[in-house]
Amino acid sequence: MRFVTHLESAIDGSIHSHHALQTLHEGRPFWVRYDLRAICDSISKASLLQRVQGMYRYRELLPVGDEIPTVSLGETISPLIPAAKLGRKFGVPDLLIKDESQLPTGSFKSRGLSMAISMAQHFGVRRVAIPTAGNAGGAAALYAARAGIEAYVFMPTDTPIVNQFEAQLAGAHVFLVDGLINDCGKIVKEGKANEFWFDLSTLKEPYRIEGKKTMGLELAEQLQWRLPNVILYPTGGGTGLIGMWKAFNELKDIGWLESDTLPRMVAVQSIGCAPIAVAWDQGMRFAKPFPNARTIASGIRVPEAVGDFLILDALRESHGKAIAVAEDRLLDWQRMAVGCEGISICPETAACVGALEELAKDGWIQPHEKVVIFNTGAAQKYLPVQGIQLPRVDSFESVLRWHQSHTK
Repeated sequence: MRFVTHLESAIDGSIHSHHALQTLHEGRPFWVRYDLRAICDSISKASLLQRVQGMYRYRELLPVGDEIPTVSLGETISPLIPAAKLGRKFGVPDLLIKDESQLPTGSFKSRGLSMAISMAQHFGVRRVAIPTAGNAGGAAALYAARAGIEAYVFMPTDTPIVNQFEAQLAGAHVFLVDGLINDCGKIVKEGKANEFWFDLSTLKEPYRIEGKKTMGLELAEQLQWRLPNVILYPTGGGTGLIGMWKAFNELKDIGWLESDTLPRMVAVQSIGCAPIAVAWDQGMRFAKPFPNARTIASGIRVPEAVGDFLILDALRESHGKAIAVAEDRLLDWQRMAVGCEGISICPETAACVGALEELAKDGWIQPHEKVVIFNTGAAQKYLPVQGIQLPRVDSFESVLRWHQSHTK
């Protein structure tokens, strides 16, 4: 069955049909709403144990239900990995990393784009376009290829080369744009106005958020339906943070959570691009565009987010916060985390490591608390930003000389 009842405007609460292709209302996103009472009567936590591992195991809480064919590349449940060694560096030993890098496209974007392309296919869309800082473009191209949908991808010129190659290899029409992701978005918006393509931009259609929501559903199941105290999440467009907060509230409403206490959500940005952190510090509900945005963590280089108020609402409702960390320490935090735990974290996730350091130091995160960091992508997708300089050797003796010169 399919339990969607309607779409609800996030800005004014007005109700809209879920039987037609929708984008925005008053320039702001939609929520997908469900008959939660009927879901509660039709599925139990125990019944999930009989299902195939993957994001579509939660189909009653997703817009596809079991009626709409899905466009899938075999999205598995991403592992929740203990990271006590890293956590102990900051006095927070009960640290876990949910490793989204192990999804089919190497990042959490698999979830949202699988869902968005599935619903686009359902509504008969034959051509899509997306502005991207990197991983979303590759995922859109791959899922569009799977569905036989034509894809146009627009990236800033300094997008990591791996992302450019991934989208082009999948057969998408890939274009580089001088500027930032919002400059790419202007081109996509113009094409949409001319009905040339359907706009897959973050939160400009209702369904990417429902795919990202599965991160929260999985996390709850992996922790036996008792959520952590704190979630640190790298935040650009914020779809994942918003989606998880929606998931937690839906799980609470159907009575599946073992505690009524929900996590404190932390939106993590770099000081090089921190519109949400600035808005948080100023007590605002809507963020101002961030000028001269610069960060090597391309996924959080989003100077203006259409879902800004939804991110800030979730932070306040959860008693969380937004924080911007030092740009010049991202690579250090990345090396620290990978070296400690062997998990291939991306620069965006490194920002969360920095946030953990700062929040633990000032006591906002306590030593006894369970903390989850989301690793949103694989380190190897960001090779040009690593700044790797490797020594050259021609014999074992040269290795020994190197060792002696680098050992105290």
